Parts: sequence; C-alpha cells; structure tokens
Amino acid sequence: MILADENIDFAIIKALRDIGVEVHSIAESNSGISDSEVIKLSLNPSKIILTEDKDFGEWVYAHHVTGISVVFLRYDFKETREIIPILINLIQNRFDELKGCFTTITTKKIRIRKVPL
Repeated sequence: MILADENIDFAIIKALRDIGVEVHSIAESNSGISDSEVIKLSLNPSKIILTEDKDFGEWVYAHHVTGISVVFLRYDFKETREIIPILINLIQNRFDELKGCFTTITTKKIRIRKVPL
C-alpha cells in the first residue's frame, strides 16, 4: 500500500489507483497532519510514503527514523506527465525493493538506498 503525502498531485494518485495500487491519500482523509503523524500512519500496517517533501530525508538521515519506506519525487510541475509512467513502472516491477528504503525519483534517474538501521 502507498501512503500519499498531502503534497502529491491527484493525477499521480489517480494513475496509481487506475493500475490497481491501493493508495491512502493524506489530502483526502488526514489533511493537515504533521510529518511525524504521516510516519506513524505508515507503520501499521506498513505502507510506503510517497512524497515531494524533502523533509522526509531529514527524518531518515538526520533524525534516524527507522522502519519506514519513502519514495521521494523530485520533478517540476511541468514534468508531471513524465514522472507518472516512471513511478508506475517502478511500483509494478520493483515494489518489494522499495521496502525499507529511501528512494528518489526524477525524470532522469531512480536512486534506491536502504534506510540506515
């Protein structure tokens, strides 16, 4: 399951749902909650956080939050149509690799790093 942070464009959420991915949208059901609350929601049951907020990198690497999985999208708004098929391909073909990782996706590359223990 994907936990879409409040900043995720609805076109991305819709595209994921259209291919059968279960997406819990913070904007739809928990608008205004803090990053720490998003993290708590991602833990039980385990969900991959989908975000455009680079603060989640700080949570993982500076605050040493463990046990989470994050997919961080870095793109310009005008690249939304380009990022969607990249994300869909990653979810469909490498979903299990994303668990326990901090993944950064741009229109040019994908970087998957294990979250430090």
